[in-house]
Amino acid sequence: QVQLVESGGGLVQPGGFLRLSCVASGFTFSRHSMSWYRQAPGKERELVAFITSAGGSTTYADSVKGRFTISRDNGKNTVYLQMNSLKPEDTAVYYCKVPIGLAGSWGQGTQVTVSS
Repeated sequence: QVQLVESGGGLVQPGGFLRLSCVASGFTFSRHSMSWYRQAPGKERELVAFITSAGGSTTYADSVKGRFTISRDNGKNTVYLQMNSLKPEDTAVYYCKVPIGLAGSWGQGTQVTVSS
């Protein structure tokens, strides 16, 4: 079955950086686009970044453009989210998603906290 496992979250000071990873299994990774979402306390889950199956095209939420970079390694079945210049408002649980199944398939999430 589809499995997505995120890692790399943690506590970081404003202006710092983190790299999130999402390792996929149970499907042909290279045939599917991937996305990163986040959900802050009391807010709806929102799309952060998207990458096509071969990695040739990416899109970003306006709030993270120029600071975050999504990438993938199809040989390692892994999608990454490089997050630079982090702000307190980036604090959230970050999830990766693959568009398989009626509502997509999600990982368990990794917590990112940006605080001094």
